[in-house]
Amino acid sequence: MTVREIKGWSDVTHLPKQPDYVRGVLNLRGVMVPIIDLRCRFGQGKTEATPLHIVIVVQVEQRLIGLLADRVLDILAFEASQVQPVPQIARSSRIDFLSGLVTVDGTMIALVDLPNLLAEQFAPAENANSESRPAAAA
Repeated sequence: MTVREIKGWSDVTHLPKQPDYVRGVLNLRGVMVPIIDLRCRFGQGKTEATPLHIVIVVQVEQRLIGLLADRVLDILAFEASQVQPVPQIARSSRIDFLSGLVTVDGTMIALVDLPNLLAEQFAPAENANSESRPAAAA
């Protein structure tokens, strides 16, 4: 329920002295939205953004954040009871960005824990428990 919109990539204004994964800010209808490069945040290098890339605008607490991603494949809804924990053997600082795993039609989907993903840049938010949880498969 944190996804507010999905939009095409457009140039951003770079800010000085930000972590590598903060690409800059985007003026979204008068609101300055920081843009996080998901590939870079997951430790896989900086994304060479093209017009084919997208920005997923999410709301974390009262803040809008843009997530630079390659694409959105689908938007899914599932029951909270379907979420499985991330296996302990795979836990590392990078895996802490995941809140769980869900299998939908034989495909495993990793759920991104937005407050942990943004913890160094933004204050963590409380996780809300709900009956169904939408996810964007990016």
